[in-house]
Amino acid sequence: MQREGSPWTGLWAVAAKEAADHLTSARMKIVLGLVILTAIGAAYGSAGQLKETVGSDPFLFLRLFTTAREPLPSFAGFLGFLLPLVAITLAFDAINGEYQRRTMSRVLSQPIYRDALLAGKFLGGLVVLTICVITLWLLVTGVGILSLGLPPSGEEVARGIAFLVVSVAYSAIWLGIALLFSTWFRSTATAALAALALWLLFTVFWQMLAPLVAGALAPVDPLDPMTALTQYNLQHDLMRISPTTLYGEMLTGILHPSTRALGLLFRSQMEGALMGAPLPLDQSLLIIWPDFSGLVAGIVLVFTLAYVSFQRQEVRA
Repeated sequence: MQREGSPWTGLWAVAAKEAADHLTSARMKIVLGLVILTAIGAAYGSAGQLKETVGSDPFLFLRLFTTAREPLPSFAGFLGFLLPLVAITLAFDAINGEYQRRTMSRVLSQPIYRDALLAGKFLGGLVVLTICVITLWLLVTGVGILSLGLPPSGEEVARGIAFLVVSVAYSAIWLGIALLFSTWFRSTATAALAALALWLLFTVFWQMLAPLVAGALAPVDPLDPMTALTQYNLQHDLMRISPTTLYGEMLTGILHPSTRALGLLFRSQMEGALMGAPLPLDQSLLIIWPDFSGLVAGIVLVFTLAYVSFQRQEVRA
């Protein structure tokens, strides 16, 4: 039967309701409280470390995001670890929760197609994640201004905005993964465990597995030095399957302006370059563009799999 009207009818209503439900839920308040407290602690720790160790630095403000002080990690490292957990918390029961509450048939009986329902749940979660990331960035910026006694430069603000965009994209892929598992598994506990298991694989174990796989597929021949380069390139490509690796490389390119490459850097690439000189923002964005494109492609792939799976499911009253 041919559908009438736009398949996106009700999209923004679903997105607004999802965002409002997330922002007012007790689960989200607890998670956000822990995240904000830890972020403020990391910002104060890095600011204190900078005042002790750094004299004049043209990008002193950017180092707020990358400087760590024991026992707390850097703010960037903290986001790379916890943003996936917040995204999984938002979406692991987005679809199967409707089935368990027996509200899916009532929702779809309204003038809302499955396209709008799935996309609305994704957009609602993405709005909440964007609010969280912007809030944390503003908190760290405020703490830095109060602690260091100086405002960020225009270049640092622009790189900070790029950092925001990259962080939202990184959150979005984990939101899509949780949404995918929510469509695959009817049990919310199983969906949450599957998403957490994948997060642990890519965050903790992938950096150990990738060298083993690369060594098995491209062994090094002691008589041929080029085989070592081949193995390294394969290992680097395998590492980039992980969203965590892509996010870390993009932050390196954005928050460390002197970064000239995200892989091996050959002598020929350094000819005519001033050692230690920072790159302009546009050049840094060109360096991270392949990683950002891969992250966006992953978001599209994961959402497409969730869309196909959801469209094939039978909904009974």
